[in-house]
Amino acid sequence: MIPDDDPSRELTVANPAAPGTTYVSLVGNTYAMLVTGEQTAGRYCLIDMRVPDGGGPPPHRHDFEEMFTVLEGSVEFTFRGEKHTVSAGSTVNIPANAPHHFRNTSGAPARMLCMCTPAGQDEYFLRVGDLVAGPDAAPPQLSEEELKERRHRAAELAPEYRSVFL
Repeated sequence: MIPDDDPSRELTVANPAAPGTTYVSLVGNTYAMLVTGEQTAGRYCLIDMRVPDGGGPPPHRHDFEEMFTVLEGSVEFTFRGEKHTVSAGSTVNIPANAPHHFRNTSGAPARMLCMCTPAGQDEYFLRVGDLVAGPDAAPPQLSEEELKERRHRAAELAPEYRSVFL
């Protein structure tokens, strides 16, 4: 049997251009929080990622599934040490616990949708990144001390969000 409908949960319509969308700058990328764990009762989150040429996170792994759909450009994914170049229109699923990272090596900006199941990555990004005004806002100009503090905070909070940097 499936449970009864939960009328306290509402329909979510996600549009990165909608007023009120939260944008976070993190490691030079800009992430729009489209659907949060709060909206899905923790089941998943959906993030619109804008990744400049050369952008991407350091190698890491986590105990949740992560799926990327490349919308614009191409992105190089390194999965368990093996590189895969993925172009617009393709989807990549990263199994839980597998070491991976991605890098935009295309010479042009790239854009992806990232779904994490269960949610939590949305909260992590909000806690370690910097809020920006929109998708085209320049990342904040951080001093060396501020960059060091952001890296420290990211590493310190990673275990709370079931992640580890490699």
